[in-house]
Amino acid sequence: MPALESGHIAPVTYLFGRAPASTDTVKVKDVAVQDVAVQDVAVQDVAVHDTGAHSPPERSGGFKSISNISMYALARRGMSAEEMFAYLLSRDFENGEVELECERLLRVGLLDDLALAQTLVRTLTDRKGLGRGSIVAELRRRKIDSSAIEEALEELEAGDELERAIAIAQKRAPQLRSLDAVTARRRLGAFLQRKGYSGSVISTAVARALEPTGPVFR
Repeated sequence: MPALESGHIAPVTYLFGRAPASTDTVKVKDVAVQDVAVQDVAVQDVAVHDTGAHSPPERSGGFKSISNISMYALARRGMSAEEMFAYLLSRDFENGEVELECERLLRVGLLDDLALAQTLVRTLTDRKGLGRGSIVAELRRRKIDSSAIEEALEELEAGDELERAIAIAQKRAPQLRSLDAVTARRRLGAFLQRKGYSGSVISTAVARALEPTGPVFR
């Protein structure tokens, strides 16, 4: 290739249509690549955030505060004070900080054994038709304070429980049409017993549901 008199190499002449992309074009491509990279990072961030949003807070890393863990638990369901205490201990917090957190939750009303007991009594009677015995067993299983249990059970009047047992027995009775009277009484009584009704309530409810003019024998 001939050299110029100044000693520099002569500029290269490219064939038509073969010139390389301009510097501006390369820069545009670089920016586009960077934009894609930024988008990839954003997608990764969203994925990590979504995964963490549905996972319980961890003791170490991420959510370290005991209050975050207790609030997460309460957002899932109501808890008694004893349930919360046992739960936080199971998350490896020290006994002292667990006591302080439970005291805080009690002080602000987020832990309330009486309110929880009253809610459970209404739910177990209205939705599940349980008797006093089964309700007491469930409240004790939930570690609710005994005084709160007694106060919540004051809402269960004997007359209301009997009427509820009769209604449940009458609803169940048509399923016993194919049985003889003795077997029908035994099975209906066992059904009410499993729901936690007392013996006197069961006897009255069974007699009312299976009386000769009732839904089974009429």
